[in-house]
Amino acid sequence: MAEGGTGRSSRRAEVLLPFLSVLIDAAAIESAFLLSYVLRSRTGLFERFGFVYEAAPPFERYFVTSLVVVVAWILLFQARQMYRTRRNVMLSEELLNIVRVVTFGMLLLMSAAFLYRDFSYSRLFVALLWILSIVFLFLGRAGINSYERHLYRMRRHLQRAVILGATASAGDIYRKLHRHASFGFEILGYFSQQRAADGALLNSPWLGTLPAAPAYLLDNGINLAFIALPADQQGDLLDVVHACEGVDIEFMMVPDMVEMLTTQVRTNELEGIPFLKLKGIALTAWGRISKRAFDLAVSLLALLLFAPLWIVIAMAVKLTSRGPVLFTQRRVGLDGRSFTMYKFRSMRPGAEEQTGPVWVREHDPRRTAVGVFLRKTSLDEFPQLLNVLKGEMSLVGPRPERPFFVEKFKHLVPQYLDRHRVKTGMTGWAQVNGLRGGTSLEERIRYDLYYIENWSFAFDIRILLRTLHAAIKVKEVH
Repeated sequence: MAEGGTGRSSRRAEVLLPFLSVLIDAAAIESAFLLSYVLRSRTGLFERFGFVYEAAPPFERYFVTSLVVVVAWILLFQARQMYRTRRNVMLSEELLNIVRVVTFGMLLLMSAAFLYRDFSYSRLFVALLWILSIVFLFLGRAGINSYERHLYRMRRHLQRAVILGATASAGDIYRKLHRHASFGFEILGYFSQQRAADGALLNSPWLGTLPAAPAYLLDNGINLAFIALPADQQGDLLDVVHACEGVDIEFMMVPDMVEMLTTQVRTNELEGIPFLKLKGIALTAWGRISKRAFDLAVSLLALLLFAPLWIVIAMAVKLTSRGPVLFTQRRVGLDGRSFTMYKFRSMRPGAEEQTGPVWVREHDPRRTAVGVFLRKTSLDEFPQLLNVLKGEMSLVGPRPERPFFVEKFKHLVPQYLDRHRVKTGMTGWAQVNGLRGGTSLEERIRYDLYYIENWSFAFDIRILLRTLHAAIKVKEVH
């Protein structure tokens, strides 16, 4: 069968959406530049704060410079690959990327102004341009993101894809991407040595064995193949890729558990002797210092700003059920040391006296009426800011677990104890990816270890922004 309308439509989207993004970015940067000039030089808005110009700088020079800045900044965005379709980037991550590019672009602009002595910018103009550029670019990106997802929900410009393999990872791909057209993919089915006997792939068409995959990919205009093969079938992948040489098909492999746990394999050489470093130090000294300083500043500020909310929650807990306002429990943190974690009480007192430690359940009958709301909104976690302030936890990190379950899981899950190489956190990479409560423990550990091996300050900010975004969505729903 020849390539269908969906395939051609998908390729049109590869041109249309990036082109719209470039136009909107250019308009946003130019608007920020000109508005900064007008606010600084033509309105007198800031004169009351002591910013006075004896004579307004010539508009023509600013306008010509703005055109150069537009081109330069768009090239910076392109260098960060921000004009690709189906980037599937959260708006919080988009904001971080914009802040990085604009900040770097401002440094270039100020450096050029310093070298070109005949023309300079006031500090107020620079500050206005930095702020307005971020705001306008983010609003433009939010509009493009919304438009792109709208097209996908209308089943326009979808990228035709298949899955190679019938593993648990293959089932995850189908379950998460097939039901959410807003990601931009149309999963047509899967190839494997035999039809899946259980799992999410039962609802997906079986397209045949792996040897039949190349012909299907070529005849049906497939744009993308997700690879989720078991280890003993990796050799068959080479045959599929080789048969598709010269054809514009994208292959994306889902790493298995072992590959995810060794993402930081590096080669070192000491005195001519090569070494493979399988695991390094999670955080450098500077990383620990910057992370701790950020934790202190944010936790202290949050405790002060939200003190009234604390009082309201404490009164609600106290007035609706007997028992203490705060719930305390021993948890395991950095280097396996235990500490007392604080939460607003969301269950009846003595909920585990008869059962002992029980793994969390989605609809836990032991919750109080107020506790149901607190858990849905994660407001019960607020007192852990005290743990952060004391240095027992961090704002971001793997969630702390009880000693009972740590002893149990360390024998069942490979490298489970590696979670304790960093401080546990109020939120984490696993949580913002929907892995909470009764979800797969192995998958949660995989995300935790990925966070540890790839930690950066920007990664923490990204997780916090996604946590805030998720909390706002919950409030909108409820």
